[in-house]
Amino acid sequence: MNVLSLFDGMSCGQIALDKLGIPVNKYFASEIDKYAIQVAKSNYPDMVHLGDVQNIKTSGTHLMDEFDCGHKIDLLIGGSPCQGFSFGGKGLNFDDPRSKLFFEFDRLLKALKPKYFLLENVKMKKESEQVITEILGVEPIEINSNLVSAQNRKRLYWTNIPMEGLPEDKGIMLKDILEPVEQIDDVYYYSDKSIAYMERGNAKWQQAGDRRADRYTQTPDTKKAFTITANFHKGVPYNYFDDASHIRKLTVTECERLQTVPDGYTCGVSNTQRYKMLGNGWTVDVIKHIFEGLKEERQ
Repeated sequence: MNVLSLFDGMSCGQIALDKLGIPVNKYFASEIDKYAIQVAKSNYPDMVHLGDVQNIKTSGTHLMDEFDCGHKIDLLIGGSPCQGFSFGGKGLNFDDPRSKLFFEFDRLLKALKPKYFLLENVKMKKESEQVITEILGVEPIEINSNLVSAQNRKRLYWTNIPMEGLPEDKGIMLKDILEPVEQIDDVYYYSDKSIAYMERGNAKWQQAGDRRADRYTQTPDTKKAFTITANFHKGVPYNYFDDASHIRKLTVTECERLQTVPDGYTCGVSNTQRYKMLGNGWTVDVIKHIFEGLKEERQ
């Protein structure tokens, strides 16, 4: 199987294929973040990075690689940048240059005509969702990552891969993925100044409560973690965890587990970059569930 992954990030799609034991002949990836590329290449040295999606060339129904050799693509996957679609964004939708990159997915889908495709994106306004649906010709499936992980993360998946229902609920809770308190490095604990910032209230934050922390505090008794985002590395107020002894961030390893990524997969770059790529990435076991249909088709 030849795979083309657009907006590949740290290559979560490849992890999912690996977990299922689906053999991959060539895995081509489009990505521009040098840290995500570094992590992906360190785990999958044989993958081929093609750079900016807008520069990918095709000839007939074949992908042209760095040596201008043609390859037939069997599976096209991607999660195009979502900032213009997200309810948390500015509501620019397709006017946002980042969200316009969806049309690069469509361009390559039409040109390469792979047997299978998968597009992932955030929940969005119905108007934007309908545009994507009409272009791709399939209805999206909404899956919450909380079925396979300890994280609430609702996403939409447009695919023609045969799929039988939603993933089974594994019942994983936040407490199940936490590292032992005695093993947590001091770097993850907040300073008194940061904690004081979260303890203060003002007019803006009083909509949620009296303190900034009211909307964000998590404890070992929290059933499911909040959605990891690309801003998670910023710490307060995005990543605020009370482990009963002190206030800290969820560790990078804990976030890898929330995304069902193998422990240590994102090693080799700074924690800031690890948090960012995890926030931008896929919940691997959701993708694994979808890819089960590929395994069935091969039998």
